[in-house]
This record gives sequence, structure tokens and C-alpha cells, in this order.
Amino acid sequence: MDTNLTMLERFTRSMQLKEVDKVPVCSVTQTGTMDLMELTGTSWPKAFTDPVEMAALSMAGYEIAGLEGVRFPFSSPDIPQAFGCSYSSGTNNSPPYQTDFPCKNPEDVGNVVIPDNLYESPGMKAMIETTDILRKQIDDKGYELPLICGILGPASFASCVAGVNNYLMWSVKEQDALQKLIDLGGDVCAEYANVLYDHGVDSVVIIDSESGPDLFPPPLFEPMFLQVYKKMAAKMKGLNILHMCGDATLILEPMAKSGFMGISLEEKTDMGYASRVIGNEVCLIGNVSPANELLLQSPSAIKAAAKKCIEDGTRILAPGCGIAPYTPLAKLKAFVEARDEYYSEKN
Repeated sequence: MDTNLTMLERFTRSMQLKEVDKVPVCSVTQTGTMDLMELTGTSWPKAFTDPVEMAALSMAGYEIAGLEGVRFPFSSPDIPQAFGCSYSSGTNNSPPYQTDFPCKNPEDVGNVVIPDNLYESPGMKAMIETTDILRKQIDDKGYELPLICGILGPASFASCVAGVNNYLMWSVKEQDALQKLIDLGGDVCAEYANVLYDHGVDSVVIIDSESGPDLFPPPLFEPMFLQVYKKMAAKMKGLNILHMCGDATLILEPMAKSGFMGISLEEKTDMGYASRVIGNEVCLIGNVSPANELLLQSPSAIKAAAKKCIEDGTRILAPGCGIAPYTPLAKLKAFVEARDEYYSEKN
């Protein structure tokens, strides 16, 4: 096995289920922390929307913390805002939250259409500009690592546009209306992902926990989402990942058939079990707890959790969800060090 793989080669080969010298260690979810903001002179909420600050803070995940990838953004209201959803601006330590949505009734779904100037909407325009900045910086500095972007998926889109309460009620009482939103979301997200690939992103993460068992009835996952995911994955031009918060145990097998190359799992899903069930079909990513481990535990405990995750079968070592803003830099570095220690001890 070639032991001189670049970080990008290692990430790509892992996604393709090919042999690597060691699993990549990165984050496919948000990476902004207070320590990294202080060291880079950036801050939330500005870094949520300003391309220059977003890029600077994103680069810090690699340049300062050592994560083997550059991941952005730090919140994802860009698609819902383009379709009429309203959000707060966020604070210095928390992301924006949704304040309003356009579909109050099932009849409103017919009014939801793709805007002609979709990519001129402020949030999506900022994302594209950030991609351009990061692609240039990575290339100019000679970094051979993956540029990873997270966007909301079709379930998240439908939940935002209809509101969470309607989303849940319509899954039972107004399935046709909800399915129209889900289908539209799938088309929008796949097209948007391809625009981001064209601007230089290597991997797009579809964040879609609203289709998971913690929120959505598991028996409806296959009839309402599986074909949408397959269509999306077939359209997407680059490396693609489906991220699922919560306990995804009940939908692991259909998720593996969704067409996505990678499945990112929160720590509520047992990595060992997931590896036994679907580990030969998709690239499993995760799933050290960002709160119970990275934020709250000692560096030695974090290293133990990370090494166990590798032993359990993850193909890309990563936090199970977004990194908590107050996670100390020393703990992120311990997380990265754990991967190298694992292989040193193994050999």
C-alpha cells in the first residue's frame, strides 16, 4: 500500500472503498470554534455570511487544528432563504435559527417554485464566492486536501419551507403535498451541489437528518426518500455524502442503497453495528461525539473514543455532528493525533 498518499487521495480512495494507508481524519460537519475565531481574527455571526471571514475560519480547521480537509459553512440557511424562509442573524456563539416559513397550508405548496435568479440570492451567492476563495487559497498554497461543503437536503428543505410541525403532520395527512416539496428539494439540492463542484468543491455533504428515525416515521423513509436520494446521487458530479443525525439504525440498509458514496453517522448509531451491516457497501464516516467526547472529555479520553471508532470500522474518522463552538483547540488536536497513534500502536 502506498504510504505517500496526499490527504485528497486518501479521502477520495476512502470514499471509493479502496485501500488506504490510514483512515482520513477530518470533519464533514461544521468546524467553527471560539479558539479558531480568536486565532484568525474572525467571528460569528459575520463568518456565517461574509465570504472572506467564512473562508478564513474554514481554513483554520486544517491550518491550525490539523483536520485533513477544509469544510464550510457554519450554518445552512442559504437554500431555505432563497425560497422565502426567514432567519435570525445568529450570534457570536450560535448559528441563525428559523423565524418564519412560506407554506402555512398544503395549498401553498403549489406556489413554491425555483426562482429565476436562484444563485443571486444572498446566501447562495455567498457560498459560491466562498468556494472560489477557498479553491484559490488551497491551490495557491499547494494543499492537496479535500474541500468539503455542507448543504441541506430534501427533507431539511421540506421541513424548513413547510415548518417542522406541518412537515410532521403532512407526513401522515398530506403526503402528496409533502412529497412535492421533497421532490423539489431533491432537484434544487442536486443542481446546487453541481454548481459548487463546478466552482471547485471536492465533496458535498447533504445534511438531511429530518428524514431520519429521530423525527420521521421509519416506515416512510423508503417510499418518500429513497428514490429522491437515488436521483440526487446520480446527478451529483463529485464525491457525495449523506449526513444523518440521531439514531439511524432502522434505516441503515436503505441508506446504503441510496446511491450516496458516504454515510456520515452521529454517535447515536453504533459504528461497529453499522460497519457489520453496510460497511462493505458505503464509506462510513464518523462518529466521535462532538459534545460528550470532544467538548467534555479529556484529551486521553477523546483519543480512546477515536481509536475505538477506527477499530469499529469507520472509513473516515470524524465528529458525529457539528463541532461545538466552545471545544478547546487542544482537544481537536488530540482527536487528530489519535488517528496517527492508532496506527503507530497497531504497527
